[in-house]
Amino acid sequence: MSTPHNQAKENDFAKVVLMPGDPLRAKYIAEHYLENVKLVNTVRNMYGYTGTYKGKKISVMGSGMGMPSIGIYSYELYTQYGVETIIRIGSCGAYSDDLNIYDVILAQGASTDSNWAHQYNLPGTISALADFSTLLKAYNVAKKLDIPVHVGNILSSDIFYNASKDDWKKWAQMSILAVEMESYALYLTANYLHKKALCILTVSDSFTKKEETTAEERQTSFNKMMEIALELAE
Repeated sequence: MSTPHNQAKENDFAKVVLMPGDPLRAKYIAEHYLENVKLVNTVRNMYGYTGTYKGKKISVMGSGMGMPSIGIYSYELYTQYGVETIIRIGSCGAYSDDLNIYDVILAQGASTDSNWAHQYNLPGTISALADFSTLLKAYNVAKKLDIPVHVGNILSSDIFYNASKDDWKKWAQMSILAVEMESYALYLTANYLHKKALCILTVSDSFTKKEETTAEERQTSFNKMMEIALELAE
């Protein structure tokens, strides 16, 4: 059952897996929110844990940075470990002036500057969309918890340090809310395998307001996003 990237055994993962990019955020969630926690993966220090939240089994595992990394881990979780739903919980940079630091986004869709979709040999351009049932459930959970959320399209980019400094403004003109680096690959992997995926993001910095959070804050302070995602355990 183990893979080159995952030492977990059969049934070690729950049907729902939360995937922060940072494995230390996975560790934080496991230690602060879950009960009966078991460490199921440590390969490459990409920690994976399974426990219970309010009596329901749920897992959390790091994805690493970028589409190639989350593409590997999500594919293996879906195909080798029986996972049905992956909830990416990550940070993003706001393109919209309506967003503030710590605001929460439910990514309805993901645009990209990546060539990720070329592998499918499609005769056109595919839209990468979240699973609607999971999106709707997350939206309703946020309302119940009185957590304001923004719902819309984000950008998944291959580039962190962009030589074209003003490219983001073109995406913002198209009502793209924010930028991150993983969701497009996660959504298409889920679409291809007929699984479920949703990306929940917390704004860590703003392109319009020149504000940003620290690395420690990104590991431990994005609690609203985590609380929404944990309620999606089945």
